[in-house]
Amino acid sequence: MAGQFRQSEKNIGVAYYQIPLALRQLLDDTQYWIEHQVYTQVEIAVRFKHRLVSIHCFPNGNGRHSRLMADLLMTKVFALPMLSWGRHLNLESSVVRARYLDAIRKADGGNLSALLAFAANREQ
Repeated sequence: MAGQFRQSEKNIGVAYYQIPLALRQLLDDTQYWIEHQVYTQVEIAVRFKHRLVSIHCFPNGNGRHSRLMADLLMTKVFALPMLSWGRHLNLESSVVRARYLDAIRKADGGNLSALLAFAANREQ
């Protein structure tokens, strides 16, 4: 059902019963990053998006949800424009989608530069 956390294990994401704790940790970390200006505002939003999608709260729509939440951080918390997330590109294109997924995988490995570039319309 839409809006309800997944109730089964997937090959990605935290264990379903750990979703509430992982979200609480993400929100606490994000609040710390903001209060202590640990990263730029754009990087905070991108890191938040990446961690949120990696938690994989829902059976479907986690990418869309995490991009929306990052955009809400940008607009409501930082009073900045939304990130592009490749909006100027055709995300239905397999090449562009592959670039996006490659950026996510690099971020999974600790390198956020490609995802930051993709999110902020500075593709490399």
